[in-house]
This record gives sequence, C-alpha cells and structure tokens, in this order.
Amino acid sequence: MLRLTLDMDDVLANTHEKLVDIVLADFSTTLNRPDFQTKGLRELLHPKQLSKLHKIMDSPGFFADIKVKDDAVETVHKLSKYYELFVATACMEFPNSFRDKFDWLKKHFPFIPWTNVVFCGYKSIIQSDYLIDDHVRNLAAFKGKGILFSSPHNLRETAYQRVSSWKEVSELFLHSV
Repeated sequence: MLRLTLDMDDVLANTHEKLVDIVLADFSTTLNRPDFQTKGLRELLHPKQLSKLHKIMDSPGFFADIKVKDDAVETVHKLSKYYELFVATACMEFPNSFRDKFDWLKKHFPFIPWTNVVFCGYKSIIQSDYLIDDHVRNLAAFKGKGILFSSPHNLRETAYQRVSSWKEVSELFLHSV
C-alpha cells in the first residue's frame, strides 16, 4: 500500500482564511480581502504586523476552530481506503498548537489514527511515497513525490505538480483506483 502524507495548515485546514479574518478585523490596514488571494502574508504585512500575528498564532486555542478545507474530509476518508495515510504538521514554531491541532484532527478526521499523526519541524524526516504540502521548503527536502497545494504564498512556484482543491486531489489519487 502506498503511503500518502498530508500537511495540515492550508492543506487540510483553512489557516490562511482565519489569519486574513484577524488582520482585517483587528489590524490597522488599507488591504482588502482580495489582496490576500494573490500574495502571501509575508509580502503584504509589515514585520511588526507579522510579529503580532505570530503571537496570536502561538496563543492557546488559535488552531482549535480553523475551518476544514472544502471537500477535505470526504476525500481524505476515501483516500484512507486505498493509501496508508499520515498527517505531518510542522508545529514546532508554535508550541501551543500541539493540543489544538491534535484535537482538531481527532474531531474532523477521526478515521486517521493518532499513530499516523506527526508533529515535526522540518518534514525532511518524513518517509512517504507522496507529500501534499503548501510550502515548497517542505517539498524540496522530501524524498518522495511532492505535490504543491495552492495557497496565496506559493502561486508563483512552478517546480512541483500542483493541486488547487480537494476535488483535484481526488482526481489525482482516486481516479485509477
């Protein structure tokens, strides 16, 4: 059975949307929602605003209520019948996220056993046939086949096969099974 590893933030969870909501509601900015669809937060925000956002992200509870990406639960459930599934999330930057992320996965993806959840820093340690991730740095160090999940911060990347939705993931991984 082939092994498929999934990133959590901005692949399973719509983390970017929650961050944009916070910026628009709580920060002094002239930016509008459409501005955040074509560029990453690092490109749009002042370093002081990014620092404030990182403090918010490291507060307990931040990751607890993030919305699930459209079609993710159904597609991942189908994938679990044909692939050995893992979730790998780089959460060392935000240590308070561990409990939130673990509970979030248990709530939304109860069919993924706790033994198949990996909390890590760099994903170069992951041994899998496929990794679906939104960060090129994780795919670059990965030894299997990397699939880039579209997000505003990676839209100009061209080095990897790309998917932009869970429907596209379904077509890519379930079409021939």
